Formats: sequence, C-alpha cells, structure tokens
Amino acid sequence: MTGQPLAGKTALVTGASRNIGKAIAETFATAGANVVINTLQDRKAAEAVAAAINANGGSATVEVGDIVDRAAVEAMVSRANDKFGGIDIMVANASARGLVDFLEMDYATWRRIIDISLDGTFHLAQTTLPGMIERGWGRIITVGGISWHLGFKRRANNLTGKSGLVGLTRALAAEFGDRGITANNISPGQIDTARPASAGERPPMSNPPPVPRMGEVAEIASAALFLAHPQQGYVNGQIIHVNGGLYHGT
Repeated sequence: MTGQPLAGKTALVTGASRNIGKAIAETFATAGANVVINTLQDRKAAEAVAAAINANGGSATVEVGDIVDRAAVEAMVSRANDKFGGIDIMVANASARGLVDFLEMDYATWRRIIDISLDGTFHLAQTTLPGMIERGWGRIITVGGISWHLGFKRRANNLTGKSGLVGLTRALAAEFGDRGITANNISPGQIDTARPASAGERPPMSNPPPVPRMGEVAEIASAALFLAHPQQGYVNGQIIHVNGGLYHGT
C-alpha cells in the first residue's frame, strides 16, 4: 500500500492525543486523509499532533469532547463535516483503564469504562454513518484489546466493555456491509505505550508471545490503515489480532 490511498477521505480518530490513537492519526495523514483528532481533555497534546501533521503537508484539526456525551459528539461531527465535507473513516480508539477489585468496584467506575467503549461508539457510529451511507463508502474501526480474550483480574469493567465492543462492531458489519461500509475490530496485545498511573501496572502474561517483545504503536496503526484502505472492502466483521502470536482465537 504505497502512495496516498486515503487521499480525499476524512478520518475521525478518538483518543488521538497520544499512544495508539496518535499513531493512527499520523499514519492516516501520511496516507492522505484529513484527520480529526479527538481528545477528552488534553488539548495541548492534541494540538501538538495536529500541528506536526499540518507542518508535514497534511490536514488535521482538533476536537475536544467527551464521546459519551451525545450532544458533544453531534457538535464535533457537524464541525468536521463543515470543514472537510464528511467523515469517511471512524476510529473508536478512546478508552480508560483502572485496576479495581470486583467486590470493591462502585457502580460509577463500572459504568464509566463501559460507557466509553459502548455508548461512545454507539454515538459516534450513529452520527457518522448517515454520511457514509449517503456517499456509499465508509470504514468503522474499533480498538479493543487482548485482555478480554484471556481474562485478567481487577478489570471486569474494561473486559466487559471491550467484549461488547466486538459485538457492536459485528452488528454494524452485518447491517451496513451492503452499503459499502465495513466495520472491524483491532485487538492489540501488550503495546509499548505511556500509561497513566491510574491504569495500574500492565497485567502479567503467563507466557511470552512467539514474538518475544512488546508491540509498537506503529504496528497497530498499520493494521488500521489496512482496514481503512479502499481495496479492503471485503474485510468485514473481523477481529484483527496484533499480539505477536500470544492469542489466535476469535
């Protein structure tokens, strides 16, 4: 996949001020896409990502907003539509982590993590899909994780949200595949990212993967570019595992 396969397309990437989201935004911009960089609150970091993209000849804008807030999502998408003429690729990457014993987890903590994965993606999909349908082309990419496939302690809310995200992704794939729109999920393994203290330590792996190292954010971004590519319209409803071979299920 050479050149600028995403030229003329616009991508909205949530949680794009750092780590995987940042790498996806930068990769899509290099591939020719206009990029809408969403962040919950770190405007400074998001603007730095956009500035670097724009300085390199790309086109990026920043949207600060909580994807759990329907009105905020609608306003964000409306501004992006006005600026770029429509969103063609929606990447639901935003997430939150935390380690809490299940019996000590309060309901607000349970809901917040699940709301980001499920309600946030629901709002984003419902708001961006009409334009994709009108243009007869679209890509929805959700970012999950290996933890819900393997199961880890003290992450009941995160694992529940990420597993539900796959169900939503496959529902969208089934419902809109005949309209030129695909929906797929990327499931990263352990990726070398900066983590806030609230996320806790990385969960230990019982065995190292056959590729005995941590993954890089660029490898997740490359998988996202593959799914967004105009030539990949027959890849639909899939989980793309990027984990060095630690897990190969569905």
